[in-house]
Amino acid sequence: MVKSLLSVMAGVSLVINGVASATAQLYPQRPIKLIVAFVPGSPVDLVARAVVDKLSTGLRQIIVVENRPGAAGNLGAEVAARAAPDGYTLLATLDTTFTVNPSVYKKLPYDPETDLRPISIMAATSTLLVVHPSVPVNSARELVAFARHEPMSYAHGGHGSPGHLSMEYFRLQAGFPATPVPYKGNAPLVTDLLAGQIKLGFVGTGGVIQHVVAGRLKGLAISTGKRSPLAPDVPTAAEAGFPDFKVETYYVMSAPAGIPEEIAARLENEVRRALASPDLQEKLRLQNSEVVAITGAEAKAKLKAQRDLWAKVVKATDMRVD
Repeated sequence: MVKSLLSVMAGVSLVINGVASATAQLYPQRPIKLIVAFVPGSPVDLVARAVVDKLSTGLRQIIVVENRPGAAGNLGAEVAARAAPDGYTLLATLDTTFTVNPSVYKKLPYDPETDLRPISIMAATSTLLVVHPSVPVNSARELVAFARHEPMSYAHGGHGSPGHLSMEYFRLQAGFPATPVPYKGNAPLVTDLLAGQIKLGFVGTGGVIQHVVAGRLKGLAISTGKRSPLAPDVPTAAEAGFPDFKVETYYVMSAPAGIPEEIAARLENEVRRALASPDLQEKLRLQNSEVVAITGAEAKAKLKAQRDLWAKVVKATDMRVD
């Protein structure tokens, strides 16, 4: 009797596994929707669309990009988290959706650890510490000394944005006062920086580096561990005298939790293959982004480590939103 029951259970398991395997082989049978949690033209949007161009070829299916910006990525993440976990809805967002928002926002409409399943950390980029040319400093150390005696305001692209985090983390380490001035994205922020309406900011490197190269802004330090090939004269924060400061921003693709692992594995492989394309890598390089292409469990572990780091920074700098 027990033997018969075990045989039946084994048979059922084989059938289920067979159906799952067949489903993965047939996937995708209709267009896929990729929700981008930030505005059109934003860095994450540009990276996502570049990847989609290759990914749709690999999957042999149309991928429709839908921008759902708002609340530092929370709106798009909520929409994706509530979608059917069938592989036909994906999310492209910044790592801050997973790593910072849980600490900054008192209540989230989704749980980034349990409601979303990372598919890939696609690429990484940096922020750049810039000042208007009228500010009489030429290095990060000079800025810190100046700001200790001449308190400044700094621009950032929204609460919990990479620029906001970078500056608060930098201030925490360097020890100087500065008043945050939030903007609705980097575009209006850069406009005011160029006009001298506000004179300091940590800004996404890809969106400001051309102004540094042209001399319209001064670039004092880049947040990552190596210099940008687009502005090789700008030192890293470590080279500028702050060896413990390092901030990277990651572009993440994920799916609703519960997606069949066979489909998730297919997506992981196709995203990795897309990111291995030399022309895509060059396109990302021109946006000051570098391919990372880690998937699944490794991506989840990296996001968890970043979440623990930023929880400490948010607490120390009182960035929480009630």
